Amino acid sequence: MAPSDSETLGRHSLIPSFLYSCPSPPQKKIEASSFAVRSPSEKRSIEMFSPAFYGACTIGGILSCGPTHTAVTPLDVVKCNIQIDPVKYKNTSTGFGVMFKEQGLRGFYRGWAPTLVGYGAQGAFKYGLYEYFKKYYSDIAGPEYATKYKTLIYLAGSASSELIADVALCPFEAVKVRVQTQPGFARGLADGLPKLVRTEGVSGYAYDVIIVVNLNLPIVLVRRLSEAVILDSLQAVQGNYASVGKTGSINSQQLGVSIVGGYMAGILCAVVSHPADNLVSFLNNSKGASVADAVKKLGLWGMFTRGLPLRILMVGTLTGAQWGIYDSFKVFVGLPTTGGVAPALPPSAA
Repeated sequence: MAPSDSETLGRHSLIPSFLYSCPSPPQKKIEASSFAVRSPSEKRSIEMFSPAFYGACTIGGILSCGPTHTAVTPLDVVKCNIQIDPVKYKNTSTGFGVMFKEQGLRGFYRGWAPTLVGYGAQGAFKYGLYEYFKKYYSDIAGPEYATKYKTLIYLAGSASSELIADVALCPFEAVKVRVQTQPGFARGLADGLPKLVRTEGVSGYAYDVIIVVNLNLPIVLVRRLSEAVILDSLQAVQGNYASVGKTGSINSQQLGVSIVGGYMAGILCAVVSHPADNLVSFLNNSKGASVADAVKKLGLWGMFTRGLPLRILMVGTLTGAQWGIYDSFKVFVGLPTTGGVAPALPPSAA
C-alpha cells in the first residue's frame, strides 16, 4: 500500500509543510504573462534541506543583498549626511544638490565597495542560515508545536541568522559610514578597513556590533512578521501566487507579489528601525560618544524623523528588490518561492 502524502513528508523531515508552502485555493489558475523567470529545463535536482539547498539559498542571499544595496548607494550617501549634518544637508533635494556641487557624481558612490562586500556577506548568512534555523527549530519543536507556534519559528530563525549576519556586516558598515561622511578618512574599503582596525581594534568592533544588531534586528523581525501577513493577503487577492507551473516558471504576477509585498514590508521596517539607524550614523562620526549623547544631540523627534523620507524610499526599494531577486533565483534553481509550493518529495518504497 502506497504511503499517504503526510506519511511521506513525515519520513523526510519534521518541518511542517506550511513553512514552505501555502494551500492553493480552488480557483482558476493564473495564466502566465509574457514575462517569466524560467528555471532550468532539466528535472529539479536540489533536495530540500540538503547542503545544496542551503548553498543555493546562500547564493540567492548574496545576489539579492549585495548588488541591491550597492545600487542605492547615492540615496544612502545623502541620507547619512543629512543625519550627520542637517544644517548643511537640510533635506533630500538640497542634500543631493550640495553633494553634487561639492563632489560631483563620484561623491554619490562613495563607500560602494564596503557596501557591496558587507551586504553581500550579510545576505549570505541572513538567507542561508534563516532556512537552516527555521528547520532546526521546527525539528526541535516537533510537527504539532511547530505548526501551532509557526510565527515564533519564523522570528527565532530570523533573529538567530541576523545576529550572525550582523557580525559579518559590522566592520564593512563602519567603514562605509566613515567613508561617506568623513572627508579624508579613506578612499574606500582597501585603505579604510585597515585604518579602522588600527584605530579602534577589537573593542571598537564589539561596540559597533552591538549598535548594528540593535539596528537590524527590528528590521528583520518586522520583515518576517510582514512577510506572513502581507504575502498571505496579497496571495489571497492574486490567487494561486506561488504555484510554479509545469514549465518551472514564475510569472510577472507572482513576481509582482514578492516585490510589492517587500516594498510594503520595507516601509514598516524603515519606520521601526530609523532611530537606531540615526544612532549608527551619529556614533560612527562621534568618537567616544554614548547613546545618551546621541539622544541629547539629536533629540527624540530628530532620532525618529531626521532622514526618514529618504530612508523609507531606500529601504522599501531594497526590500522589494531583494524579495523579487531572491524568489526569482530560487525558482531558477528549482526551489519554491517565499510562501511558495514546496517541490514534491520523492516517493518512498512501499
